[in-house]
Amino acid sequence: MDDIDTKTAQVTTRPHGVIAGGTFKPHPLLRNAHLQTVTPTFFRPRPPAAVVCERLELADGDFVDLGWIDGSETRRSGPLLVMVHGLGGSLASKYALGLGHALAARGWRTAILQLRGAGPQPNRLARAYHHGDTADFHHVCAVLKARDPHADLYAAGWSLGANVVLKALGEQGAASPLRAAAAGSAPFDLAACAEHLRHGLARHYQNYLLRALRDMLRRKFQAAGAPLMPPEADLEAALHAGDFFAFDDAYTAPLNGFADARDYYARVSCRQFLSAIARPTLIVNALDDPFMAPDITPPETALAPSVRLETCTHGGHVGFIAAGPRGGLRYWLEDRFIAFFESQRNGSHVASP
Repeated sequence: MDDIDTKTAQVTTRPHGVIAGGTFKPHPLLRNAHLQTVTPTFFRPRPPAAVVCERLELADGDFVDLGWIDGSETRRSGPLLVMVHGLGGSLASKYALGLGHALAARGWRTAILQLRGAGPQPNRLARAYHHGDTADFHHVCAVLKARDPHADLYAAGWSLGANVVLKALGEQGAASPLRAAAAGSAPFDLAACAEHLRHGLARHYQNYLLRALRDMLRRKFQAAGAPLMPPEADLEAALHAGDFFAFDDAYTAPLNGFADARDYYARVSCRQFLSAIARPTLIVNALDDPFMAPDITPPETALAPSVRLETCTHGGHVGFIAAGPRGGLRYWLEDRFIAFFESQRNGSHVASP
């Protein structure tokens, strides 16, 4: 990104962003996209991060949680990183714990934003988090900047969290409080992703995520003192939804002011916000991501000059497992994010691990 001043994010020459090939090389035993995708979820040990939860009350009567990592909540200096998990994620998401733990060791203050309804305790309102729900993210960023106005604030997101971060950046443009952001496995076109997940092996991922969403609804609406489901939504239809279109038609869309699932996808997909981003932003996606249609990558002309999209041949969905020391596993995406954030912190160009 030679034509971007990383301190001011002012573009000097290039009219649009850059798409470049990523440097990721998969572990020789994990070249398959599905192995890349499922291995971290089921076989990665929990990173050794200590988490302290802070509850933030919201103006509408609901709440979100911040999970501060390795004493970050007690530090009074150092850059701040807010991390946003994916669908079905929480303060326990290992990719966020890994990144937060590594950066905390470098003097960063790191925290995971647990979106409303994502944790073990149901949120108070009928609605829950979704791909376009940037209001809570904006609020958390504003709270952190109010506490420490001179701190440099950064953000990272994965999957759904990537969509939230990228949409938020585009919504605020040059007014964003962020200095820079990174996004992994970004679902640029939600309708295309939802359609892709209905077919072939991708259906297994759809069913896995739908089970998590149904469990969230049961915890919320079957608990004592549960909120009432508004009449425009259909709890039974959501609990029996066979795909994301049906679930979002029954629950997400009506509770969040959308006409239906397709209207929801069209209005919140991050692709349309990429051209308005005014902060240095790194996006890393895998071309073999089993959650996404093969033609989902936007053209360079859809990217703001401050955006760099790296497309890797392998990596799966939030996988990117490389060979580590002594034959172990290395979670390359976290290293890539660290290199990017440290380069922005130091005012240098976008580094690659």
